[in-house]
Amino acid sequence: MTQLAETTSKDTISKNTSKLVPPHGSKELKPLLLTGDFRAQALKLAATLPKITLSSRERGDLIMLGIGGFTPLDGFMNQADWQGVVDNMRLQTGANAGLFWPIPITLSAPKATADSLNKGDKVALVAESGEIMGVLTVEETYTIDKEHECQQVFTTTDSEHPGVQQVLSQDEVNIAGSVEVLSEGEFPTLYPETYKTPEQTRQILADKGWKTVAAFQTRNPMHRSHEYLAKIAIEICDGVLVHSLLGALKPGDIPAEVRQEAIKTLIDNYFKQDTVIQAGYPLDMRYAGPREALLHALFRQNYGCSHLIVGRDHAGVGDYYGAFDAQTIFEKLEKDDLITQPLNIDWTFWCNACGAMASSKTCPHDASQHVKVSGTKLRKALSEDEEVPDNFSRPEVLEILRRYYANIAKEERAEVKLVGASAV
Repeated sequence: MTQLAETTSKDTISKNTSKLVPPHGSKELKPLLLTGDFRAQALKLAATLPKITLSSRERGDLIMLGIGGFTPLDGFMNQADWQGVVDNMRLQTGANAGLFWPIPITLSAPKATADSLNKGDKVALVAESGEIMGVLTVEETYTIDKEHECQQVFTTTDSEHPGVQQVLSQDEVNIAGSVEVLSEGEFPTLYPETYKTPEQTRQILADKGWKTVAAFQTRNPMHRSHEYLAKIAIEICDGVLVHSLLGALKPGDIPAEVRQEAIKTLIDNYFKQDTVIQAGYPLDMRYAGPREALLHALFRQNYGCSHLIVGRDHAGVGDYYGAFDAQTIFEKLEKDDLITQPLNIDWTFWCNACGAMASSKTCPHDASQHVKVSGTKLRKALSEDEEVPDNFSRPEVLEILRRYYANIAKEERAEVKLVGASAV
């Protein structure tokens, strides 16, 4: 694509999107993905450069930088920005100084590699597969207190926490600098129906005439409580974006292609037409609970969403977070930190007395009548070949999930434990 064609395409995509919330900290999206001759030239240069191999998490972050999902960042954070984000959730340097940002976006490298680099050097960023993903211009190299980052971001240094594991296992030195992104990886071809860039998503929302849009974050197939949350949001907003994580998960979580099929089946059978859009994004889960909920709201603003549905234990894992910590953290923000706002919803459950889904705010019946549904409970039942009640999940969805588990030998299935809010 030539530079002129690229500009024309952007002008077309941005048409009629002015009614949507603006991107975070910017009047327009700032994608860093090169195309056409610019990409070809950068790939040729990258083949001659020293290389840094990206972790799965770093690769997802780089792709988000490329497609504008992390607008207005121009690359991986320097030490001052890392410190400001970890301690105060604020960037500290450059044009973005003072801007709200809840989780550090960083790149690490072995000490020997970092010691060989000087400010202004260029380095190729390579996936574990060997694919050249981008080029970074070095601004700074620095070391961090990994345990401090974990305590601030995850509220724990427990190495059993999957997000803590990611940070503790990263290389010794962080490399900061602006990036040129050269690939979106396998996502456009592996998930052609659901993977969407912020520009594409904004155009879809604009074409529907939607102004208020609630994002529903999920790393699970949608069960009855999820369905209920989305339908509450449809009553309030013009529509819902069911936005599935397509990157890496922890063992025992259900793969993206299975989740996509299950979600599509649910939407086709149980939602009114043109009220829900399914899409996906390329990040790995961090399982950072409240801080990750803030990041989810931030980049959903870039995707054009005015609201983020925040229910029980959003982005949580195990018993590291309180059931509604991800809601109360939004109360600590300053007025202009985020335009996208949380749509907080209380405990949801099936009530036997009501004969329907309900919430703690609407149901008058005793807790003994309530069947609380969670993705963890559903995965546990399915992985252990137990019966799943209809009030847990729709039968068409269960059929898809049972078919998935039937292809996994029992001894190869990850153990699913009920702890924290999922055990209630």
